[in-house]
Amino acid sequence: MAGLALARAGDSKHAVEVADELEREFPERSFIRLYWVNTTKAAAELKHGNPERAIELLELAKPYEASGSTTMQPTTLYPSFVRGEAYLAMGDGGKAAPEFKKFIDHPGMLANCPLAALARLGVARANALQAKNSTGAYADAARVRALAAYKDFLTLWKDADPEIPIYQQAKAEYAKLQ
Repeated sequence: MAGLALARAGDSKHAVEVADELEREFPERSFIRLYWVNTTKAAAELKHGNPERAIELLELAKPYEASGSTTMQPTTLYPSFVRGEAYLAMGDGGKAAPEFKKFIDHPGMLANCPLAALARLGVARANALQAKNSTGAYADAARVRALAAYKDFLTLWKDADPEIPIYQQAKAEYAKLQ
């Protein structure tokens, strides 16, 4: 998780070093390697503007991303979240939305994971992207879904510090879509 945190914070160099160390330490097909190492490297690739490579790395984590969690190896659908972000970066809201929706569909698995709340924003952004890239009734339906998802996220965060950047971004995106 430390490597993943480094990658998400933009320190890809150290994130990959942590991932490489785990890769050397654990066997080829281990859960840690397939889940955490690949997710960490995918997050680093995403920070470097390589969403296609991130998707490739995350394919190996698919069988494990919803495997449940233990105190030793918690899973939080993290590969799905990073995959959703990669699809957004590629401009594919249609593929991004189902990745984020996994969080909404499996609330008991996630407990207090902050990604569960952020996934709602991911769904909103994916649907907004679909609305932007579509025409006619399909665009209208995607816009309605996006507005509902933004409202869901903003309602969930109604008591948040109004200065949090992601909250401000979500409010601005919602207002622009209305």
